[in-house]
Parts: sequence; structure tokens; C-alpha cells
Amino acid sequence: MTLVAEDDRRRIAAAITEAERKTSGEIVAVIAPESASYLHGPFLWAALAALAMPWPFVFFTWWPIERIYLLQLAVFAALVILLMPRSVRVALVSKSLKRARVHRRAMEQFLAQNLHTTVGRTGVLIYVSVGERCAEIVADAAIHEKVAEGVWEAIVADLTRAIGRGEATDGFVRTIDAVGGHLARHFPPDPGQAHVLSNHLIVLPHV
Repeated sequence: MTLVAEDDRRRIAAAITEAERKTSGEIVAVIAPESASYLHGPFLWAALAALAMPWPFVFFTWWPIERIYLLQLAVFAALVILLMPRSVRVALVSKSLKRARVHRRAMEQFLAQNLHTTVGRTGVLIYVSVGERCAEIVADAAIHEKVAEGVWEAIVADLTRAIGRGEATDGFVRTIDAVGGHLARHFPPDPGQAHVLSNHLIVLPHV
């Protein structure tokens, strides 16, 4: 799931180009289907259920231990299969862990997209992780010094609300405009400095 169609991606790219026309800063937008595989979830929950399952049979039946053990293995295997679909895996994970994984992947993308190499340390990443329904803005050092953290949180909140309403493209465009406005205020355009990073929306593959 990428949230936006091909025409909408061009609209987002145009918004980035327009925002960067007014600043020396760089903006990169990334969508990830999810920020982690969460493969541990099905195995963890299946193991817990399989460990708890034998005790009623041990205390309240005369079943031989071999039969109980085979049933335990069957319960474990069945639950792993049932819990393995990606949407179920994500749902099994706590919100705090999902936020941590989103933050880590956002930081990885900040480096992977070379935002840390911008002149003057003025790169900004807009990162959306669909599976976790989370978004994050990562700003480089020079911007972080001038723009309070609460400003980015408010922009992210507006973006996630827009995505929740099915208005992902409009949310991205507003977010880009807002980020671009802060960049333009603190880092006006430099005629001698060209923008070198891609303006198109980057859509990552599944983890």
C-alpha cells in the first residue's frame, strides 16, 4: 500500500520543487509500507499459548504425555500460521514499539537519502510508515536549532489526520508547504547553491 497514485506522486514532487524554490534547504518525502517485519510477534504469542495449553490436560485428563506434546506442537504451528499475515503481525505489537521502529527507520532513511550531506545541514525528511499509521519529520542540526520540536509534531499530527481521512496527497502537500515555510524563514535561497537531492516521492519496498 503506497497511499498515493502516480498522478498524486507528481503533485507531491511539484510541491517539493516549489517549496525548495524559496529556500536553500532540501526536502525529501518517503513512504514505507511498514518500518519493520515484526516476525517475532507470531512466534512469541504462539509460544506463550503453546506453553500454557498442556496444563489443563495434565491435571484434568488421563491423556498420555505424548498426545499432549503433539497437541502442543499443533497449537504452536497453527497459531504461527494464523498470526503471520502482515496486518496481523503489526496489530500484535505495542504502540511504543511501533513508534520506536518508525523512528529508527526514519533515521535510517535520513542517512540513506543523503540528507545529512546537505550544505549547511538544512535537510528535512518527511517519513510516513503505512503499516504503523505513523509519520515523522526528521530535521538536520541547523534546522533543529531554529525550529522547536513542537512545531514538527503539530505538522505531523495534521498529516496523520489527513491520511486517516483518506486525503494523503493533500496532507503531504500541506506538510511540504509548512516545512518549506519554516525553511524559507530561516534559510533563504542561495543562487550559488543548487538543489541536488531528488524531489520525487520515494516509495520503499516491504521490509
